[in-house]
Amino acid sequence: MKRILYIIGLLIPLITFGQSEKVFVFTDSLVANQWLTMAKDWRYQKGDNMAWANPAFNDTSWKKFTAFNLNMPDGEHAIANRGEIVWFRKRIKADSSLTKTIVLNIYQEGASEIYLDGKLVHQLGKVSSDRDKSIYNNPQTQILALPLEKGKEQLLAVRFVNAKYKFPLYDIYNGYIRISVSSLSNANSGDVVKNYYVEYERQFINNSYLALGIAILMFIIFLSFYLFFPKEKINGYFAVSIFFTILFDIGVIWSETYPGSPFWITFCGDTSVLISFLIILYCLYKILDQPLDIFYKLIKFLTIITIGCYFLYNPNILGPLWGILVYMVIIRIAVKSWNKNRVGSVLFLISSFIGVLFWIISVLGSIGLIQLNVSEFDPFAFMFMPVSLAIYLGYSFGKRSQELRLNLDRVQNLSKEKETILNAQNETLEKQVKERTVSLNESLNNLKSTQSQLIQSEKMASLGELTAGIAHEIQNPLNFVNNFSEVNTELVDEMKNELAIGNNQQAIEIANDIKENSEKINHHGKRAGDIVKGMLQHSRSSTGVKEPSDINALADEYLRLTYQGLRAKDKDFNAEMKTDFDETIGKINIIPQDIGRVLLNLYNNAFYACTERSRSTVNQQISRNSISYQPTVSVSTKKSDNHVIITVSDNGNGIPQNIVDKIFQPFFTTKPTGSGTGLGLSLSYDIVKAHGGEIKVESKEGEGSIFIIELPV
Repeated sequence: MKRILYIIGLLIPLITFGQSEKVFVFTDSLVANQWLTMAKDWRYQKGDNMAWANPAFNDTSWKKFTAFNLNMPDGEHAIANRGEIVWFRKRIKADSSLTKTIVLNIYQEGASEIYLDGKLVHQLGKVSSDRDKSIYNNPQTQILALPLEKGKEQLLAVRFVNAKYKFPLYDIYNGYIRISVSSLSNANSGDVVKNYYVEYERQFINNSYLALGIAILMFIIFLSFYLFFPKEKINGYFAVSIFFTILFDIGVIWSETYPGSPFWITFCGDTSVLISFLIILYCLYKILDQPLDIFYKLIKFLTIITIGCYFLYNPNILGPLWGILVYMVIIRIAVKSWNKNRVGSVLFLISSFIGVLFWIISVLGSIGLIQLNVSEFDPFAFMFMPVSLAIYLGYSFGKRSQELRLNLDRVQNLSKEKETILNAQNETLEKQVKERTVSLNESLNNLKSTQSQLIQSEKMASLGELTAGIAHEIQNPLNFVNNFSEVNTELVDEMKNELAIGNNQQAIEIANDIKENSEKINHHGKRAGDIVKGMLQHSRSSTGVKEPSDINALADEYLRLTYQGLRAKDKDFNAEMKTDFDETIGKINIIPQDIGRVLLNLYNNAFYACTERSRSTVNQQISRNSISYQPTVSVSTKKSDNHVIITVSDNGNGIPQNIVDKIFQPFFTTKPTGSGTGLGLSLSYDIVKAHGGEIKVESKEGEGSIFIIELPV
């Protein structure tokens, strides 16, 4: 019986000890030089009840678990999904010999409240059953005090809400919370190995700032290169890619400095780095002189797909996979360009191999296949290729500068060698230039004199043609004057006879006839005077002063005078003249002598063209076929807006198309030698231009020509 009691007495303490809650005991040796994740012996319960923070609450019905991520004890499924609240409880105790100050570090994708013996010691974000009101806070770089009492068992309770953002839909973890403990001295250490959770994040942010500074510096340098040398477009493209890299670095720093930043900041940052690398890939294709092939188009397509997938999957996995593909394409084009651009190929191959190796290690580490985390150096990994490209562009710029300097030195050396020869040649050339200058001056003076004589000859030729017309035109009124004078003489004699016999009535009638004849003599005399006046106006030099003139009368008068002049030279010449004058024009300000010369030249050319056609073998053939050719010269005037349009047309042979553009050039003529100076149309062109007008020609070979003069009103 006594043995049974001993056995029972021995078993009761053992059973009691076996059923007692395991307590996490803090000692100096445990937390002195490391961060220890509190992963063991937790209990959890979904739901929300503030009584669960009370250490007196009995949680023996709660599930027990051990996990680094308190919200994922089985390693696959989250306890609390997005918007759900869960409580965690754990028994802790500070050893009575503990001399270190205990601190916490919490990494979470959500919000939490930390209770010690029912007292709220830390509120990280805002925990709410309404997920839209929960405030995300991830204090990953903060050191949180844990005020423990030595030798006393205490309850650590955590109220956690999974406030993970809606995007991406699929992440490595659906809500994450990790609680680690260490000593205050270790938490303030700069040793990454000992103070991993805090110092790592600090160094990551510092590395991001350093990468941002490098990117800004490169952006300023290459943007300046492009602005100073805009033809070097590759510098502009590279500056744009660096700009997107800057946006990416800013997004990384923002999200790491302010945990819980909205998803769109991460999305914009990760999208920016994809665009940056796509532009860099384009630059590499251009630098290595490779056509944009199917692989580049595939990367563009995958870029769009990757950006869209950021809403589904974690960018930390998608981004490196996309980067590995880009590096593989770069390796491919670098190998293809090995013989064309050895330096660029070597540089980009080295960068690509380093980049591929880094991202492979990063992906394997993030999914847990290897125990190596290099994400601390992610900011520098994104700079491998931009820095390599910057180095190559700097090398290319330096190489071109060196080549230019060598060429300049070569030119300078050649210049020194040739300087003596050039000086001697210069002296010889100066003598020859002086001699030829004297000769050219003499030739120029002779040319000016000849040109003046030709112009004067052209004027005299037109004057001669006009004079012939005037002589023929003036003959008619002179004939009338002579005839009526003779008739008046006879009538005077008759009147005397009638008066002598006393026949006064007959004498009066004869006197009336004499008066009528005198009026006709006066009329034709004035007509002859007007013709002479016109001749004098044409013969004298132009005053250069515009005066109101009747353009219709001027065109009609010169047409008739030109025709009569040609008739005076050639009695067989005959042509039909047609006029169509706009009577609403009135008078316009012109220099009548100058415009008269223009019309005279155009009329002469028109009648000449008709004459040539009438004499041509073609016209003779037409005549034999009983088809008559009637030479016709037409002139019309018309008012259009603020211009007067004068049109002179003929049905001559027309002007060949290959010389239409030359007819207004000085000394160009199609007439036989001695028949024209080639200055008529040139002078006409200058006169019309001086009036602020235009002269144009329309011609069809074998059908005739039309000259159009536009003069401002």
